[in-house]
Amino acid sequence: MIQVDDLSRSLIAFEQISTLVIVVELSQSSWLAAGVVPGIERRPLKKLDPDPTALLHLVEGWRDRATKAGRAITRTVLAFESGRDGFWLARWLRVRGVETFVMHSTSVAVSREPRRAKTDRLDTEMLIRVFLGWLRGEPRHCKMVAIPTLEEEDARRPSRERESLVGERTRIINRMKAALVRLGIRGFKPGLLTAPQKLDALRTPEETPIPPNMLDEMRRDMARLAWVREQINAIEQARLERLELPLAGMRWFGCWRALSASASRRRICWCKKLCPETCETDGPWPVTPASPGRQTRAGRNDVSRVCPRRATRGCVAVSFNWRGASCAFRRTAPWRSGTEAEPKMLLGSVRGQ
Repeated sequence: MIQVDDLSRSLIAFEQISTLVIVVELSQSSWLAAGVVPGIERRPLKKLDPDPTALLHLVEGWRDRATKAGRAITRTVLAFESGRDGFWLARWLRVRGVETFVMHSTSVAVSREPRRAKTDRLDTEMLIRVFLGWLRGEPRHCKMVAIPTLEEEDARRPSRERESLVGERTRIINRMKAALVRLGIRGFKPGLLTAPQKLDALRTPEETPIPPNMLDEMRRDMARLAWVREQINAIEQARLERLELPLAGMRWFGCWRALSASASRRRICWCKKLCPETCETDGPWPVTPASPGRQTRAGRNDVSRVCPRRATRGCVAVSFNWRGASCAFRRTAPWRSGTEAEPKMLLGSVRGQ
């Protein structure tokens, strides 16, 4: 069954007599454009500077040549391989009426011969062949990459930066461990926050301190590790600030069991100041069909009770265990300041205002 977002083949009928097909081989110093122009037997090839305006003028010129040859161009498609240039060119061309696609570079079948010719001209010929097959709807020619918006592409940067920093942190720690092992020192953990204070007390099996040059190197590595750790914490804190919702804009429907065994069986909700008529009740809350009653690890005799408003239209309800919750409400809850005891269990749902 063909999926709606299947990018392994084109789902649009391909009319070659009225479609201008262009592929571009991108590099840092120049661009090489090749095309299949209706009405012209020879396939034109043009080398350009890395300038999108010049590329757009070239596309318009080839369209005019096809019109002069008696072909009415109703569709203009352009493709290039994904790489270091990203997706800015595809977005720029799409705004100007050029149907642009980005090929997944690993999906293009190439010859694996060790001594094969490889030039930009041969690469454009290969791209034209696989692109024409993809436009005809034939499978296993190539796959296209979904072109993200600028906002979607920017949203990926924090996680990718954090991944790079975590890798750098691991490399620094492994490098320090390897340096200590060369001296016969094992069991020392450079990743600890107290590691710099313990560095001077380390001794080799010969009961000698770490040599001065290596000691200076270790101190520089630990300073670099502290900087990387600070950057990771800054990224995580910024992520929490973006995801964090204000408490006034949230309604918590749920109940918890108090720590004290002699506590009342009355169900209490922390949002009773926002909706006391709904969240404060002496009776048990009914179990909705969407969330049937079940036993929990926190209390074998408790079942998941939810507020009746949970079943209303537009309510985004999430049942969760309190111990695993991570939210602004838990960080700002009264038991964080010691004024009240932390609840043992909370089952609830969140609804945005």
